[in-house]
Amino acid sequence: MSPSLICVGALAGAFGVRGEVRLKSFCADPGAIADYAPLTLGDGRSVTLKITRPLKGGFAARLDIVDTREAAEALKGQRLYAQRERLPALPDDEFYHADLIGLQVVDTGGVTLGQIHAVHDHGAGDVLEILGPGIKGSAMLPFTREAVPTVDLGAGRIIVDPPLGVFGEENEPDPDATDWDHG
Repeated sequence: MSPSLICVGALAGAFGVRGEVRLKSFCADPGAIADYAPLTLGDGRSVTLKITRPLKGGFAARLDIVDTREAAEALKGQRLYAQRERLPALPDDEFYHADLIGLQVVDTGGVTLGQIHAVHDHGAGDVLEILGPGIKGSAMLPFTREAVPTVDLGAGRIIVDPPLGVFGEENEPDPDATDWDHG
């Protein structure tokens, strides 16, 4: 996807028999998704939408390119993207996920740890998925002020102070601790 497009929602299948779709909005104000039209589907088609009613976990909506249940069902899983310039400006401490993906991840000592591969939201706050040469699989870092004190979009990096274990560190003994076990 183009960096000028921001993911604002996804289609979860058909609703009813008259061509409505189930819509999940990722906007801060979920109902505002229609304000950012025209939207672009993940396959590149341009669509406009009208929310017809709220549903549990989303909305029922009509898309201008859909008029049957089968056409609505065929769009299941498609993401909806809005032009960045149509979206509201964010406060200094908020970021669009698209702006974070690809940023270099550096620890507070300046050591490069990897790169942000994805941003996940499982309901308890955002989690950054980080890939890098020294990481087995991926590292999952909570996107909190404590764990990520600095986001520098201009420099293309974040500075992290991760909790122990996020990057596979073992619990190393503290060299300043007193060893009471002289066995």
